[in-house]
Amino acid sequence: MEVIQRPSPNFDVRPESTPVDILVLHYTGMRTAEEALARLCDPEAKVSSHYTVDEAGRIYRHVDESKRARHAGVSYWAGERDVNNRSIGIEIVNPGHEFGYVRFPEAQIAAVIDLSRDILARHPIPPSRVVGHSDVAPARKMDPGELFPWASLAREGIGLFPDSTAIAEFVTPASEMEFSAMLSSYGYGISPDVAVPLSIVVTAFQRHFRPERVDGIIDADSHARLWALLQLLNSH
Repeated sequence: MEVIQRPSPNFDVRPESTPVDILVLHYTGMRTAEEALARLCDPEAKVSSHYTVDEAGRIYRHVDESKRARHAGVSYWAGERDVNNRSIGIEIVNPGHEFGYVRFPEAQIAAVIDLSRDILARHPIPPSRVVGHSDVAPARKMDPGELFPWASLAREGIGLFPDSTAIAEFVTPASEMEFSAMLSSYGYGISPDVAVPLSIVVTAFQRHFRPERVDGIIDADSHARLWALLQLLNSH
């Protein structure tokens, strides 16, 4: 796996004795790859990621994995209120919802899979802690979005995704309160821990795990998918 060095000055020292146990996937949300690469390496921008993967599958390294990149911003996952402290961030070149969101090319996704496998081999990152930017910052972010093939990554051992068999086993829908507690059990930030409306968190969940319909409504299908996801989580 070839990695192109494109260093960024925008990093910090990780807190002492903090493990790297979260992988966050983003899209760049900019018009071109070069525009995104320039911003991630611009000291005035003060943002960065550990890696960027362009449309052709080229991988760029900006920040050493031992350092804290500045990719997640204000964020929360499974009790962690500063996701940057313990995560690795991968930016995936895509114009995003603002500039004409498009499907991710096969070569790009293949490179993301290879890079993610490489990272997972080096760090104790559980499948439930492979997340999107929208999962850890649902009130601010939509990336990598509903076109990102999370199910394909899960089939390659990267993250979790409920399969149709498990979803079909679901019987009894939960109440809104129970659904909220289930989201929290998986890792999402829920009130009062995080001041985000439940519908926004449901939207983030759907964007990742029910991408064919993202409406923020707690329906039977969303219940079934979350239930199946928690069965997977408990089996790991």
